[in-house]
Amino acid sequence: MNDHYEDIINLPHPISKNHPQMPMASRAAQFAPFAALTGYGEAISETVRENEEMFMQEYAEDDGERG
Repeated sequence: MNDHYEDIINLPHPISKNHPQMPMASRAAQFAPFAALTGYGEAISETVRENEEMFMQEYAEDDGERG
């Protein structure tokens, strides 16, 4: 079962004669993180801020009624 690739496993890595090798930095950039949802973090932060503000206003109003 381990000999499925025995005929090619030790062959040298092919190098194209038509296309230059991609620079290492460019290859690494292919796998760099990216913002799939641009602006999502800002939207979440804004929602949190709005909710905290609303909570604080309600809490201050409730606190004023008790005192």
